[in-house]
Amino acid sequence: MELHELSALELGEQLRAGAVTQEEAIAASAARIAAAQPDNNAFVTVTDAPAPAAALDASPLAGVPMAYKDNICTRGVSTTCASKILGDFAPCYDATVAERLTAAGAVSMGKLNMDEFAMGSTSETSYYGPVRNPWDLTRAPGGSSGGAAAAVAAGEVWYAIGSDTGGSIRQPAAYCGVTGMKPTYGTVSRYGLIAYASSLDQMGPIARSAADCAAVLDLIQGRDPRDGTSLDAPAGHLLSSLTGDVRGKKIGLPVDCFGEGLEPEVRAAVLSAADVLRARGAVVEKFALPVMEYVVPAYYIIACAEASSNLSRFDGVKYGWRAEGYEDLGELYRKTRTEGFGAEVKRRILLGTFVLSSGYYDAYYKKALQVKTVIKGAFDEAFQKYDLLLTPVSPTTAPRLGESLSDPLKMYLSDIYTVSVNLAGLPGLSMPCGFDSSGLPIGAQLIGPALGDLAVLDAAHAYQQETDWHRRAPSSGPSGHLPPCGGKAAKEGVI
Repeated sequence: MELHELSALELGEQLRAGAVTQEEAIAASAARIAAAQPDNNAFVTVTDAPAPAAALDASPLAGVPMAYKDNICTRGVSTTCASKILGDFAPCYDATVAERLTAAGAVSMGKLNMDEFAMGSTSETSYYGPVRNPWDLTRAPGGSSGGAAAAVAAGEVWYAIGSDTGGSIRQPAAYCGVTGMKPTYGTVSRYGLIAYASSLDQMGPIARSAADCAAVLDLIQGRDPRDGTSLDAPAGHLLSSLTGDVRGKKIGLPVDCFGEGLEPEVRAAVLSAADVLRARGAVVEKFALPVMEYVVPAYYIIACAEASSNLSRFDGVKYGWRAEGYEDLGELYRKTRTEGFGAEVKRRILLGTFVLSSGYYDAYYKKALQVKTVIKGAFDEAFQKYDLLLTPVSPTTAPRLGESLSDPLKMYLSDIYTVSVNLAGLPGLSMPCGFDSSGLPIGAQLIGPALGDLAVLDAAHAYQQETDWHRRAPSSGPSGHLPPCGGKAAKEGVI
């Protein structure tokens, strides 16, 4: 078996046993990145000669090559949010997740491409050009953590850290046939994550398996005094607590997530996943969750309002891109933001500014917050009856490149099954559950109650003990015939 076919935990075990050296693992990762980057454009920055881990006994993942989404601050390494406006920004500090992973022996291979400022569902809005899905290079990998999902699927790194504001870990994981986990809000520190929507953003892992995700979460979860939303919740026990035993667990299937707009092949694959869990001893029932009708409009009003506030700091004064040829401060702001932000970011800033403006705040933003409370209450009520919920991740498999950009509303609706998890602050996981007739991966989503991360991971682990979808990987190498991805070329080295 080639090194890139191993899971992160399997590679970690071989490193500790001495069967593989860190130098060999890093070289294998670098070679995969060099071969795949011209095709899938998964990286923005490739770290030059990353240092091996100091000690291989620091964690089960010590010495295992990984990478960060490019909106997670890493000391001295370019962190662009895939935007022109932050093209030369190199933070002077590490995000808490990077600090904790470094202490646990993580080896970072660089920073991963994404939708600009995490705004998008296809990873096509990047200033550095679109990411391509390694299963079919004419397809999008999902977003906004598309580079993370593509890199793991292509075997360039063994796991990645992404961010999830409305499905940005889970949806690309589904499109690329890997496993992605959005943990309970507050269990992973947001310190060092460049914010999109602060009340919704959460970092989490993308890897081959639920067990890999559990191992990563063990390293990054835990209270952080630098993050005011960080919870003082138990951490560090997920991997050791995985049993794969779902006997007697009650799993709800929201019928509102299996209706109009869902592709038949996706529906069949997710219902087949339910059958596997039922065969393992779970009790699976259908139930109504009508609040799903309101999740997309509520999400986009709240997310865009918070983005309008968060992105006001990018003005050309303190850091990042600064326009030339301005006469006063107002013109500096205007020209810098006009030249520095892409179309989708501008669209969301404008929408957010509108819903926060005088005369519209009560009609839109305040009402969306009220709906958010109703959505959370509906999920709390569902979890009084069910231990977990099972839904599709997305209504379709990966779209063709360009399809969603020409129809932004269609792109927004692709998040219909995932945004509710962020609005309610719940844990959610995407796991591979099959392929459609075009050979594209399909993902199923498990949702748990707040702080029910272990239950979600354990159910996914149970499913993956019975199936091998998570073991499958795209077989195509570099195509040699596709046009360049466009945008600015990926960087090399530490900045």
